[in-house]
Amino acid sequence: MAVLYTFPEIRALHGAGKQRFFLAGDVVIVDNTNVVLDDLIMQDSLFIVMPAYNEEQNIEAVATSWHSLLDGKGKSSRLVIADSGSTDGTHRILLGLKEKLPQLEILSDTGKQHGPKVIALYEHAIREGADFVFQTDSDGQTDPTEFDAFWQKRNEHMAVLGWRNRRGDGKLRILVGRVVCLLLRCYFGVKVPDANAPFRLMRASLVAKYLDRLPKDYNIPNIMLTTYFAYYKEDIVFEKISFKPRQGGINSLNLPKIAAIGIRALADFRRFRKAMAYL
Repeated sequence: MAVLYTFPEIRALHGAGKQRFFLAGDVVIVDNTNVVLDDLIMQDSLFIVMPAYNEEQNIEAVATSWHSLLDGKGKSSRLVIADSGSTDGTHRILLGLKEKLPQLEILSDTGKQHGPKVIALYEHAIREGADFVFQTDSDGQTDPTEFDAFWQKRNEHMAVLGWRNRRGDGKLRILVGRVVCLLLRCYFGVKVPDANAPFRLMRASLVAKYLDRLPKDYNIPNIMLTTYFAYYKEDIVFEKISFKPRQGGINSLNLPKIAAIGIRALADFRRFRKAMAYL
C-alpha cells in the first residue's frame, strides 16, 4: 500500500527506517510494502566546508578527494572552500577546478584568519539550508576514506566529532591539544578527548544553536562549539581518526602565534564561562 505525503509531512517520517521514499511530482510516495518501486530515496544535504590559506601544493588533491564524497548525497550538497588572503596560487587553482568539480563553491570574502573563515563557512551552510555540516581542513592531514563511518552515524547523534588519538603533526601540537582539553575541564567542567579536531560532522541546526554566541572574528570556534556541546549535554560522540603530517606547504601557525592565541583564549574562556552562568 502506498501513501502520499507532501514534502513538509515527509520530514517527520524521514529517517524512521521502515518506509521507502519515492518522488512523484510534488508529492512523496511512502511505500509500506516489500516492493521496491524505485531508487529515488530522499537524501540529506551535506555541506563539506574547509578554510584554505596558501595551500597551492595541496588544494587540488584535497578538493578533488572530498568533492567525490558528495556522490549519493542530496542535490543541494556542496563542497565550500573559504580562500581569502592567500598569496600563492591557491585561489587560481580553485577557480580552475570549478568546471571539474560542479558542486564546488569558493568563499573569497571571509578574512584571512582560520577562525573567521570557519565561522563564515558555518554561516553559509546554515543559510543555504544544509542538513549536515562537515568541517575539515585543506592541508591533507585528514583522510576522506574515514568519512563514511561518520556519515553512517549521522542520525544516531547530533554530532560525530573526530578524536586524534594518534597525531602525525609533531609533539608541540600534541601538547597544545592536551593543554586545551585540560583548560576546558578547569574552566567549564567538561571532559572531552579532542576539542579541536578538523573532522566533525554536525547537524546544521546544532551549529546554528550556538554559533551566534561567538564573535565573527573568533580564532578558535571549533573549541568553543565542542565546549558548548559538552557543557549543555548535547548528544555527541567522539570517534577515533587518523591525522597525518601536513602533506605540503608551510604551516601558518608557529610557536609565538600559538602562544598569543592561548593567552587570548584564557580571557575569552573567562568571558564565555561568565556568560554561560546566566543562560
